[in-house]
Amino acid sequence: MINPQASALVERCQSTGITVATAESLTAGLCAATIAEVPGASAVLRGGVIVYATELKETLAGVDAQLLDTEGPVSSAVAAALARGAAEGCGATLGVGITGVAGPEPQDGHPVGEVYVAVVHPGGESVRCIQDEYEDLVHKGVLNDLDPEEVRARVRSLAVDCALFDALRLTDRVH
Repeated sequence: MINPQASALVERCQSTGITVATAESLTAGLCAATIAEVPGASAVLRGGVIVYATELKETLAGVDAQLLDTEGPVSSAVAAALARGAAEGCGATLGVGITGVAGPEPQDGHPVGEVYVAVVHPGGESVRCIQDEYEDLVHKGVLNDLDPEEVRARVRSLAVDCALFDALRLTDRVH
C-alpha cells in the first residue's frame, strides 16, 4: 500500500521541481523505499545512503567527525548534518536525515523512541525529536501487546511518517 504522505510529497516535488535524498540510520533506507513505492518517484527521488554504522555517517554522509565525537550518533545536530549530507551528496534540493534508537533496548544511554528527524531545503530547515510521538503511543497502550520486534518496526515506521510529514510541511512553505 502506498503511503499517502509519500504520494503527496512526490506530487508536490514534481510540481515544484524539488528533488529528494535521504541519509538514514535506524530506518535503513525505509524512508527512501517508501517514497520509491509511489509511481513517478523517479522524477524526484535522487537517492540515499544507509548509514547504520557511526563511522559511515562521516564517510558516506559527510557528518563532521568532531560532531559525532561530541554529540554521538543520536542527536538533532547529527540528524541535520545527515540531511545536509544527503542533499549535497545526491545533488538534491531537499535532504532528509534520520537517526535514533528503534529498540528493542536503549542504546548508549538513549531510550527506545529517541529519534531525530531532519529535513533541509534551501528555503528552510526542520529538525525534531519524535520521542513525544513514541511516548504518546506508549501512553495510549498501542504498543502494549506487541513483541519487541513489532515495537521496533513501529518506531521505524513512525520515524518515516514524521520525516514525510515534515518534508511536506517544509515544501509547502517554499513553493
